[in-house]
Parts: sequence; C-alpha cells; structure tokens
Amino acid sequence: MNPQTESPAISWQDKFHKWRTEHISDKMFFVVLALLIGFFSAVAAFVLHSIIHLIQSLLTSSFAKDSANFWYLVFPVVGIFLTSLYVRYVVKDNISHGITRILQAISTNRSRLRLHNCWSSVVASAITIGFGGSVGAEAPIVLTGSAIGSNLGRAFRLDNKQLMMLVGCGAAGAIAGIFKAPIAGLVFTLEVLMINLTMASLLPILVSCVTATCFTYIFSGDAALFAFSIDSDWSLERVVGYVLLGVTCGLVSLYFIRMTGACEGFFQRFSDHPYIKLATGGVVLSLLIFFFPSLYGEGYRDINILLNGTNTGDWTSVMNNSMFADSGSLLIVYIALVMLTKVIATSATNGAGGCGGTFAPSLFVGCFSGFLFSRVWNEYGIGVYLPEKNFALLGMAGVMSGVMHAPLTGVFLIAELTGGYTFFMPLIIVSVCAYLTISIFEPHSIYAIRLARQGKLLTHHTDSSILTLMNIESVIEKRYTIISPDMELGTIVTKVTKSKNSILPVLDAAGNLLGEIDIVKIRKVVFRTELYHHFTASQLMTEPAAMLSERDPMTEVMATFDRTHADLLPVLDADNHFRGYVSRQRVYGMYRKLVADMSQE
Repeated sequence: MNPQTESPAISWQDKFHKWRTEHISDKMFFVVLALLIGFFSAVAAFVLHSIIHLIQSLLTSSFAKDSANFWYLVFPVVGIFLTSLYVRYVVKDNISHGITRILQAISTNRSRLRLHNCWSSVVASAITIGFGGSVGAEAPIVLTGSAIGSNLGRAFRLDNKQLMMLVGCGAAGAIAGIFKAPIAGLVFTLEVLMINLTMASLLPILVSCVTATCFTYIFSGDAALFAFSIDSDWSLERVVGYVLLGVTCGLVSLYFIRMTGACEGFFQRFSDHPYIKLATGGVVLSLLIFFFPSLYGEGYRDINILLNGTNTGDWTSVMNNSMFADSGSLLIVYIALVMLTKVIATSATNGAGGCGGTFAPSLFVGCFSGFLFSRVWNEYGIGVYLPEKNFALLGMAGVMSGVMHAPLTGVFLIAELTGGYTFFMPLIIVSVCAYLTISIFEPHSIYAIRLARQGKLLTHHTDSSILTLMNIESVIEKRYTIISPDMELGTIVTKVTKSKNSILPVLDAAGNLLGEIDIVKIRKVVFRTELYHHFTASQLMTEPAAMLSERDPMTEVMATFDRTHADLLPVLDADNHFRGYVSRQRVYGMYRKLVADMSQE
C-alpha cells in the first residue's frame, strides 16, 4: 500500500491573500495599508521626540544661562558611546544615513528594508540627540516609516512595485507627522525619494500623509513646530534681496554638502578603529558644543528664537549658556561661527558613531544663514530694510532646497510649518534660486550623491531608472564550453557541435581568459580536416571586443555594447577570472520587460 502524501500546509498569508482578492479591491486594500502606515509613523515620531525632550530636560534643565557649562564636554560623548554600544551589540547592523538607505533599497534591494529598521533608528537617534548629538531626528523617522511600509507589504507578499509605493507612504507619512505638513510629505516623496506618482499611488500616499498629520495633532496638540508671524507682506522692492539670499543659500548648501563629504571621508579612515573614531568625533563635537551651545541637539530652540525675536535683545538669547552670553555686539560673529560649525558638528556626531540625519541641520543652517544675510544687509545699509525674522524663515527653505535638491519640498514644508502661505512668492524665489545655484556645482542631493557615485541611484529618468533596477549578475550566461589554449582544431570542432554558443572562451588552468574562439571567424578552416592537427586554440583565438567586470553598472554595460557592436561580451570577477558571457539579446530582452512593467499602472 502506498503511503499517503500529506498536502503542504497553507500559510496565513496565502489564505489572507485569497480572501482579500475575493472581498477587497486593490485600491481599498492599499488605502487601509496607508492608514496603518500613517498611524505607526506618527506614533514613531511622537515617541522619538518625547524621549529626546525627556533626556534633554533631565540633563540640561539646571544649566546656568549666563556662563559656559562644562557638562557640554561630557554629555555628547556619553550619548555617542551608548549609541555605539547599542548599534554594535543589539542592532548589529549599520543604521546610519537613513534616507540614503531608503534610496538604496528602492534602487537595488527591491524596496526591502530590514525588520529592525522599524524601531532601531528610533532608539539610537533618541540617545544620540538627547545627549546633545548635533543631528536631526527626521531621517531616522523617515527610515522607520519606510521600513514599516516595506515590512507590512512583505508580510502580505506584495510585489516590488507595490512595496515601493508603501515605502513612499511610510516616508511621506513620517515627514507629514513630524512637521504636521501633509503636502510637504507628498512632495518630499516625489522630489527626494524620486518615486514616480501615478493615480494608483497618489491616493495611498495622501492617505498616509493625512493620517499621520491627524494623529500627530491628537498626540501633541495643534501647536506648530516653529511659531512664526510675518512682520510684513512681501513686496517687489525686496525681490533683489530674495534673489541674492537664494544664491547665498545655494552657496551655503554647496558648503554643507562638500564639508559633509570631507568629514565623512576623514572618519572613514578610522573605520577599523571604532574607539579612535569615537574619541576623535567626541572631542570635536564636545568642544564645538562647549563654545557654541546652539549646536546642542536639533537646535529647534534657537530656530524659534530667531523666528520670533523682534530686536537684538531677543536674538542674543541664542548665546545663552556660552562664553558669548551678554555680548550683544558679537551676535553676527556668533551666528556666522555657528552656521559654519553646525555641519562639522553634525558630521562629527555621525562619524563618531551617533545616529541622526541632516534634515534638521539643513533647517538650522538655513535659518542662521537667512538671519545673518539680512542682519549684515541692514547693519551696513546695503539696500531697503529686510526683516530679519522673515529672512531667517526664507533661509530655511533656501538651504533645504539646495541640500536636498528639492525646491518644492522647501517651499511647502516651510509654508506649512509656519502657516506662512501668504509668503509663498518669496519662498518660491529663494528656493528656486538656491536650487539653480547648487545645481551648477552638484547634480545630486546630499542623500543621493553616495549612490550616484556607485551608479545605483534610481531617478525620474525612465531609461536610467530601468538600468539601475537591472544588474549584471542577472544577465550573465554561466553555461559555456571551455577551450584550453593547446586544444587542437579537431577537438575544437567537436566542442563546437555540442555548444549552443557561437563564441567559446579560451581559459588557462587558473581560469583566466586568454581569448575567444569565434566560429564565424574560423569558418574557412572548420571543414578542412587535413588542418585539424595543425592549428591550436592559441593560434585561432582572438581578443574580445571588450571585457566587462561583474562590478560594472548596467549603464556601462549598455554603453560598451553600443560602442563595440558585439553580440556577446565576457565578464570577469574581481580577481580577473572568467565568469561567463553577457548577451546583447538577453540584456535588451530584460530591458524591454522592465519598460513594460514600469509603464503599467
């Protein structure tokens, strides 16, 4: 009697998928998922900011305002050390550069983010920022929201395209929740994450933004993150000031990106020596915060001071807790030094092992830049009077637009944060001028520049996006017939009859490619049996038209095919050993399939 075979168990995902497809439409299902993602993103943002404020109040509430505080030399190092221990022994994964990680997941990992990203960045950044790390909480929350969307989609076995949309929902919900700015959340997803919006994806992202914003109001009340009231409406006589501020913000953005890159390169030298990184970054950060306490944490307190102050007495309060306290005559010097050192403090925090983003630092630097620009303008009577608080606000939009290459995000975020919709025209002028200025020097945002250098950046350009989604490993043909250099023509002919390829590689004993036998090129001797023992492979082989590396991006692969007009090209590994062949036909076939997939709604 034959043993009975048991039917394979059906997972709950399969059961749910079957029930869902029968009872709930795709559109409604994604709306429900977007609601959940928006809710959890708002919860994550609220929890993170609550922990940060709790730690900061416990550590700094007793500080004297009229003198320097030596605890500034201790707290940031302790925070980074605790974060490093947490990341190394609990998370056991790199969680820095949150938004860059999202871009990388979209470009190369099929929108898959690890499960621990749903919570690990919240804890790490809370410790870092609470103890004084000069970074922002926004990037960790955006990574958290995107990871929630990615893992929720994977739980329901959604495909890559659907996962990408849920990642966008998470990022948009996070920005909307943090700043109570739903439109900015939507625009951020479009400009920074470069997710192409269609009618199918627009609704879920909007739902996530609105949901996150509503729950943030429930959790934290209706107070805006930055309180602001416009001194005077915009006027044409200040347009020159707006344009020059935009150009200035573009140059400040260039400094921000270049200095960040230089500092990251410096700390990468100590990648194998974590304690040296901690000591170096910790000392730099602590000294900067000791001299300039405005660099402590996110810096939102000082942003509010500059946005709400009306006179020098109000604005000099940004120098509290420092050796500059009660020195109103040094306000411009202090503002300039803080603006320049904020980037170094942010890079030192992350370089030493802390966790945080550059979103809040770009707002901080922008605010100080706008205030400094207008203050110097007014002090030296360069032109018509420019309201300092208004230009501090415009500077926030300008530097954010330049650093992120996202002018619309800068406009809508600042407008929604402050209720400054009546200031729309100046916001647009400054943001556009800043973006145009930075674009002359840097074609990519601070988040995308790392991936762009590796050829792994997904963009709005359809052709580039499809080539980014492809990889050379997926198109290598590894089944090939090996020819040795001393093999005689008769044996080669026998090999040819059994091979499906018209080109055969000639390899030495170590697997190195010496050349290739092209059947077309030796057709004159193939049928002359009297020559079968007179020629060997080394005499008949020719050099390939070009050789590819397994590390080459697909843009380079396609360019090589176009340049050589070859049908097959060999691929070598990192040790120059032969891996296989890439077929032009196979590459173009996969390309056409991805084009068709991307064209579908």
